[in-house]
Amino acid sequence: MKNSRAHTKKIIFRVVLYALAFLILVFVLAPYCWLVISSVSTKADLLTIPMRWFPEHPTLGNYASILFSSSASTSTTASQFKAAFMNSLEVAVIVTAICLVIGLMATYAFSRLRFRGRKTAFYSVLAMQMLPPVALIIPLYMIVLQLHLLDKKLSLVLVYLSFILPFVIWIMKGYIDSIPIELEEAARIDGCGRLRAFIYVMLPIASSGLAATTIFAFILSWNEFFYALQLTSTLASKTLPFVITEFSSKFGADYIMTSTGGVIASLPPVLLALIFQKYIISGLTAGAVKG
Repeated sequence: MKNSRAHTKKIIFRVVLYALAFLILVFVLAPYCWLVISSVSTKADLLTIPMRWFPEHPTLGNYASILFSSSASTSTTASQFKAAFMNSLEVAVIVTAICLVIGLMATYAFSRLRFRGRKTAFYSVLAMQMLPPVALIIPLYMIVLQLHLLDKKLSLVLVYLSFILPFVIWIMKGYIDSIPIELEEAARIDGCGRLRAFIYVMLPIASSGLAATTIFAFILSWNEFFYALQLTSTLASKTLPFVITEFSSKFGADYIMTSTGGVIASLPPVLLALIFQKYIISGLTAGAVKG
């Protein structure tokens, strides 16, 4: 009787668990699925009442107008899309690379070295994550203006570093702390310096966490909108999130082109997440346990 009750509870638990997982899946994927459906719809299909879940006349013309049409045959915003894509890619790659190099060295110092003010410095870095961007935009804008970096990609790189670098340090510290210090000590006994032990012993062990952190840093930089909106105004430095908003501002509420741009902009992060998903999962679990 007890075994039967336990088995019944187990089945109910699994049913509830799968039902909740399905609801979360729908909640996460439904907006993106609608984004994709809208991007291949015509205006007539999208504005039809009652609403259609699937377009009657699906088309890829929206993608062609953004990716292949010249400025003479499409809107100014669409013609700027490819340039903004390259701006976003350049800024995201540079910011991610700098954050990894500086962040790894800072993380190692916080995790392994003992120096005066270590905890204060670390919590000061974490405090940067708690400040809302709207509270920082005016002083950051004035600094950028004084340095004559307004409307330049370098200004975006410097500003993005101010909030992505603390994130990288915070995440990577968990991975470094989880590596037994005995491995590093053994390498140093064998003749390795601190730097060589870090590069050849600790980094390979923390590779899964490093891959996950790299992806998250890239996505944070790629998706950033608020600072790009305030610090850029021309095609020389406009990023993709900024340009996508112009589909619904300068030329009216063009929901179809906005959806098309959103799908294209989502491809790099989505592809990175799909390719390196095993590193993300293993990296998150590795950083959760110390020792």
